[in-house]
Amino acid sequence: MAVGSGVENMPVVPASRVTALSGEGAFEVLRAARRLEDAGRHVVHLEIGEPDWATPPHVVEAAVRALHDGNTRYVNPAGLPALRDAIASSLAWRGMRAPSENIVVVPGAKPMLFYALLAVLEPGDEVLVPDPGFPIYPSVVRFAGAVPVPYSLDASGAVDSDRLAALIGPRTRALVVNLPGNPTGGIATAEDLRAIAELALRHDLVVISDEVYGRIRYDRRADSIAALSGMPERTIIVDSFSKSYAMTGWRLGFGVVPPPLVERVTTLVVNGTSCTPPFVQLAGLAALTGPQDVVTAAVTRLERRRELVVDELNGLPGVHCARPGGAFYVFPDVRELEEQAGLSTEQLAARLLEAHGLAVLPGTGFGPAGAGHLRLSFAVPLADLDLALERLRQFVSDLAVAPLTDGGVHVRS
Repeated sequence: MAVGSGVENMPVVPASRVTALSGEGAFEVLRAARRLEDAGRHVVHLEIGEPDWATPPHVVEAAVRALHDGNTRYVNPAGLPALRDAIASSLAWRGMRAPSENIVVVPGAKPMLFYALLAVLEPGDEVLVPDPGFPIYPSVVRFAGAVPVPYSLDASGAVDSDRLAALIGPRTRALVVNLPGNPTGGIATAEDLRAIAELALRHDLVVISDEVYGRIRYDRRADSIAALSGMPERTIIVDSFSKSYAMTGWRLGFGVVPPPLVERVTTLVVNGTSCTPPFVQLAGLAALTGPQDVVTAAVTRLERRRELVVDELNGLPGVHCARPGGAFYVFPDVRELEEQAGLSTEQLAARLLEAHGLAVLPGTGFGPAGAGHLRLSFAVPLADLDLALERLRQFVSDLAVAPLTDGGVHVRS
């Protein structure tokens, strides 16, 4: 067709599968916070779920050494044999065993969520996803042409098997569980896990078990639904090095995959990324096989911060906060503040950022059941946590004096 016919000015229409994807609120709030900082404002960041401590030095040194040794070429798409062996050995803390052939290494947990769901779903299948829950779950389910069906959590953020059972129908194909959970920090008892497993077995469900916070539990337990009888054959474990080893930017994750899916998931890796960078994998190997006191020390630090933030939040009028059993988030109920301020959850979070320089996430970013809640990460330095709580106290105090009408609270630097 001739140039100048007008066709070249027609807009490109995105495919429906791409428009089905949603973003992640944490990065949207981070961008808004950065804009304020660029304008000279000081912002306390509690929006991003990222450890504030550095990657352990021996892990960094392993990566540097690997680079100097020339580990920059393509490798097995499923992962380096040494790392897959180490991951297989590390499964013992979950109370389970799996051969290294069942391990697929990927650049972070999110790709494994994609690959796991794409490998098992057909268009029209239904997938049970937690609400409130990590927003990527329903996003990827929709991308795969399937239908996310939200299930509510109990008051502590744990999975209620009775609520799950009521949602299972003839098209239900899979169940996503995230324990400990994001954003609630909810955990499961052994009895809870058994009840969920029984449902999966009875209804022939595939379970996607997101265990990226699995080692950050304040009861010091570690378990997995995949360890229960009959579950290894139908469970895909998703995990990463990001949270436990402070390696968020390294982008290193893995899946423990039932044998019939290993080849298909590996083919998705080939199509998506070819392989995970070998020097990053060798850093992960050092993390797994090196001293684990870095993880236990991190959990101890986080536990102290948890106690501080939960106690402080529950001391604020109009705020009610459950004590999370794992992960490093609190998910306080702020519905009384919203009513007092005349603001929605999103507006309340935006006001905290714009007027008080406190970046938090509105609970609605994690599903409809998150309305009336905020997510705050306490994986930040104590000084930042203290300042954040001070700013939140000031916000609540301002409300008590003069509820907001149209712009009411003045900006604090």
